Amino acid sequence: MHFIETEQLCPRLGIKSSLNSGIRFPLVAGVENPSLRGMQLSEASFILAGEVTTMSYSVSAIKPERKYAPVRSFEDSADLSPGELIGFSASFQAVLKRVKIVAPTDSVVLIQGETGTGKELIARAIHNQSSRRDAPFIKMNCAAIPADLLESELFGHEKGAFTGAVAQTMGRFQLAHKGTLFLDEIGDLPLQLQPKLLRVLQEQEFERLGSGRPIKVDVRVVAATNQELLTMVQDRQFRADLYYRLNVFPICLPPLRDRACDIPSLVRHFVRKYSQRLQRNIEYIPDEVLGVLERYDWPGNIRELQNVVECAAILCEGDTLWIDETLLKREILHRTGPAVPLVMTIADREREIIEAALAECGGQVAGPKGAAAKLGIPRQTLDSKIANLNIDKWRFKNLTRYVQLLKASSFAPAITAEGTTASF
Repeated sequence: MHFIETEQLCPRLGIKSSLNSGIRFPLVAGVENPSLRGMQLSEASFILAGEVTTMSYSVSAIKPERKYAPVRSFEDSADLSPGELIGFSASFQAVLKRVKIVAPTDSVVLIQGETGTGKELIARAIHNQSSRRDAPFIKMNCAAIPADLLESELFGHEKGAFTGAVAQTMGRFQLAHKGTLFLDEIGDLPLQLQPKLLRVLQEQEFERLGSGRPIKVDVRVVAATNQELLTMVQDRQFRADLYYRLNVFPICLPPLRDRACDIPSLVRHFVRKYSQRLQRNIEYIPDEVLGVLERYDWPGNIRELQNVVECAAILCEGDTLWIDETLLKREILHRTGPAVPLVMTIADREREIIEAALAECGGQVAGPKGAAAKLGIPRQTLDSKIANLNIDKWRFKNLTRYVQLLKASSFAPAITAEGTTASF
């Protein structure tokens, strides 16, 4: 506990107070110093000790007189780390807990989440908290490199291995020796290259393109994707053995719309960042601005939030941040419950198509006369979609039996595939 003379403290903080004679009492003070707006004084008390009056005090976060949230407040200083992992929501704290658990191991990690949720930051956090932190962190985006160059980028090539290979080149695996290799957008890795990646994960060795000599490496692999790899496996777009080899320790990142309580801390962080970079003096963020940002659905997640704050900082002419709501491309949601995805209409259309196929095929899914063959998709994929869309395929089988029974009766009305009746 720090003690300071009231004669020194009160003028410095701009506190107006009065003393009761020789009695310890709670301090009730008004803050006049503008530098202390956005802060509050926790319970404090004066203690008369001889002729010197001292007080114990502490300073923490406060609401200012104006409904503005200060950019630099004590309440969100604890959530900043070298990896910029910001957030107090339960879902994000669960992610950080899994990161802390898996980081000291050498296990393969698969990070899944929507675009813009910070998958690379999580991968860096895993590396930085591991025993490999002093070794290289090498990253490669599998979607950003042409398919015919991916093998060379991953494993390197020998001189003369192909036209234009004028020198021996090391690949990402060799560059990441003793460190971590981050494979982003792993779902875009071509099928023909997946067996070679599987071998490296299992054996920790590979051959350069144009060479038959195996090279041993010690690399920890962290992969990331915004695609549903299990669905891709069912559609035969991704190898099942590679999927299960990558999915040793999955980490699923929540979208920003599911952690709206973290938005104020993220906004303050980005405002500080761009205030320094753009040489702006932004000190306050109005509560109404934070409210608008918290109600928005953020399809682009944290990356979109960062872009919106950067644009607002560029346009800011004073010490208060304001958001041009035209920057928010989609309708602001005044939520009373969970957000309704915009793909609901697509799901409805998909349900109609599947139900029509099931009705035409009498509820049969597999086989040459089944709904899967009619739709041109694998049976497993159709079964998965039927389960996800809560379609009762048995009712189409029962309907078919009912139609057959009625057709056997000479006085039965005709029943269409949709279940309506028609008179002759």
